Order: sequence, then structure tokens, then C-alpha cells
Amino acid sequence: LSRGTYRTIVGIIGDESQIVVESIRAIPGVAKVVPVLPPYKLASREAHPESSVIDVSGVKIGGNSVALIAGPCSVDEEDRMHRIAERVAAAGANILRGGAFKPRTSPYAFQGLGEEGLKRLRDVGRAHRMPVVTEVTDPRLVSLVAEYADMLQVGARNMQNFALLNEVGASNRPVLLKRGMSATVNDLLMCAEYILSKGNPNVVLCERGIKGFDPATRNLFDVAAVPLVHQLSHLPIIVDPSHATGKPDLIPACALAGLAAGADGVHLEVHDCPEVAKSDGPQALVPEQFAEVASQMKGLAELLGKTISPLPETIS
Repeated sequence: LSRGTYRTIVGIIGDESQIVVESIRAIPGVAKVVPVLPPYKLASREAHPESSVIDVSGVKIGGNSVALIAGPCSVDEEDRMHRIAERVAAAGANILRGGAFKPRTSPYAFQGLGEEGLKRLRDVGRAHRMPVVTEVTDPRLVSLVAEYADMLQVGARNMQNFALLNEVGASNRPVLLKRGMSATVNDLLMCAEYILSKGNPNVVLCERGIKGFDPATRNLFDVAAVPLVHQLSHLPIIVDPSHATGKPDLIPACALAGLAAGADGVHLEVHDCPEVAKSDGPQALVPEQFAEVASQMKGLAELLGKTISPLPETIS
């Protein structure tokens, strides 16, 4: 208890659940309730001082290990997928991405190849020794997607789909959780808490841009979120400049900026013929552009005392 001239401060030790906080706030005479510890206890650095390192079928993300995730927005034709995977792997990518289920703004837009896309992504990944990550859009699809994918992605539109978060939390697959387009960093960490609270400790966060007022870029790339998350949480965080900027000529600089800010990886869309891509072709890098920025990221990682995780010898 601390009494001042104008107010009295009362320190309380005990349960800090939302119900208790709201009950105290409702007491007459209480001006403000300030929780000392963050509400995302499992995701917080106070609960876990050491930075977590997440293993995605042999590829490490976090600590001194950097993930380089690359591939098309949507799973494409099989021969094209093999060409893209071969090129990005040769340039240093260690995880292959591709959407089999695509949540689109328009119901008439391409929605993905479904289970056939999952099979194709997995087979191409295995052929090139690359773990694969793909988005799961529905709680009912988690078990199906987990059969094929090494990592489950929860996209920006689904960041606060709590039923989906609970399902991926109950799965045994690492989860890539993207920040919602209008979400605060606190919102992102609270959503990670949902996954952690269900027993899945393998969560990687992703800064992919938030809504801004300037239409010059697709979204506003919040690079400051990277060091902020590292201060608040032990979870790794990667950046996705493809969705943040939507412009290939801006992506390399933003990828390097994210890595310089401390990101544990970079997530890039790559397509060998963007004009025929099934979705988001205009924001994809071609393999030559990817190879150039991958080389720059490798050099920057070395300056920062980090390494791009090598491809695993085998994937189970």
C-alpha cells in the first residue's frame, strides 16, 4: 500500500485472470488497474527467458539459425513446382511454401487445389529435401493438412480464428502464425498463447504487414515489431515482405531490413513465370531475383553471427 497526496496505489499478489482484473476495476473508487505481468504468460519472455528454437523436420528456426522460406503463393503444376523448388533450394532456401487452400477476398477467385495440392507440395518437397509449409484455413482441415505438411500456417485473416488456433495447438506440427492485418503485437502474442495453451510449444510468429493509409504499398511493413517481439517473447519471428509490400522491387530491401532487425527468417513468394501464377503473381520474385537476395541475406546473417539453416539429409 502506497498513499500519496492525490491517490493511493494498492499492490495485489495473486490470480491475474481477466475476470479478477475486471472485478477489481468495477469497485467504486478504483481509477485504473495495471497488470504487472503480461496476459500471454506462456509466450512471454518472463516465463521462458531463453529464446526458443523451433525444429521443422530438421530445419531450425530461432537462436542463430535462420529460415529461408520460398515458393509460389499457390501450389502450381507439378513440373513447375519441381522447377521452382530446384531453383530456390539451390539458392539457399530451406523450407518450401505453397498454398493448397487459399482464403481469397473474392469467392470467385482461385481457391487452391485442395488435397491434390497438399500431395503435390509434399512430394515436391521430399524430392528436393525441403520441409513444406502450407496454410490451413478451417479447423476441420487441420488433421488432413497435418498429414502432408511439416508446418501449419495460420494466415493473417485467420489469426483470431480461435477454433482454428485451438486445433493447431492440439496438433503435433509446428505452427507459423501470421500477424493479422489490423492486429497489435499484443493481439499476435495472445493468439500464440492459444496455441501454446493447448500443448503445442512450436510456434513461429510472422510479421507480414499491417493496414496503413498509404496505397503505395500493399501493407505497412512494421519492421519495429521484430525487435519488440524479441523483447516481449521467447518465440521466433520471421518477416514476409512479399505480402507486406506487394512489389518485387521493394521486397529485397525489406527482407534485408527484417533480417537486420533480428528476424529469425524470411518468407518470400517465388514463381518462375509470375504472369501465369494462379494467385499473387505480381508480388512474386523470379528465381534469379530470389537467388540474388538470398546471397545477400546469407552474407548479412554471417555478419550478425547467424547461419541459414542447411537442408536436412532426410525428412521423415
